Amino acid sequence: DNQSVELLQKGDALPAKEPWASMASTGEW
Repeated sequence: DNQSVELLQKGDALPAKEPWASMASTGEW
């Protein structure tokens, strides 16, 4: 999904407030 990639990109710029942002912080990517 393009939305998933878009969220990941936005999460990098925005503060880790969203739950999916925390998941990205785990270092899976």
